[in-house]
Amino acid sequence: MIPRKIMLLGDIGVGKSSIARRLVFDDFDASYKPTLGVDIYSYEAEPGPQPGASAKFVIWDTDGNFGDSIFSLVYIRHAAAALIVGDLTRHATLESMVETGRNFLQAMPGRYCGFIMNKSDMACESINLPSQVAQLAIPIIRTSAKTGENIKHAFLEAADAIRRRGL
Repeated sequence: MIPRKIMLLGDIGVGKSSIARRLVFDDFDASYKPTLGVDIYSYEAEPGPQPGASAKFVIWDTDGNFGDSIFSLVYIRHAAAALIVGDLTRHATLESMVETGRNFLQAMPGRYCGFIMNKSDMACESINLPSQVAQLAIPIIRTSAKTGENIKHAFLEAADAIRRRGL
C-alpha cells in the first residue's frame, strides 16, 4: 500500500495539530503549542468492511502562517488531498477556510479537498457558514479534536475519495 500525502491547512489555532495528534496517538493536549514550519505524521487506517478500504497517510500538519503562499512551496507537491480546518468558534477562520479551499482546487485540480470545522464541542449548533461554501461543493465535516468526534471519519472520507480518483 502506497502512503498518500494529505495536507492539513488552515489558520493559526484552528486545531490542525490537535486533529493530527488525535488521529495518530488518540491524544488531546489542551496546552497550545504552535507548529513551526511543518510537522509530519504517518497513519494507517484500519481496514473497513469494503475491500481495499485500508489507507496509509503521510499527514503534513502545516504552520498557519503560510497562508496562500503554501501553494507555491515544495510542501504541497505530490499531495493527494487537503483537509482544510476552520474553528467553529471563530467565524473569520471559516471564511479563510473557504478561500484556502478555492485556492487549493485551483492549484491542485483533481485532488480531494475537504473542510473540517473543528471545535464542535465548544460551538453552538447554528453556525452561519460563508455563502461561498455551497458554490465550491467541498464536503464539510464537523469535528472535535478534544473528544475525537469525526476525526477518523474525515480521514476515511479523504481515503475513499483518493481511491475513487485513482490518486
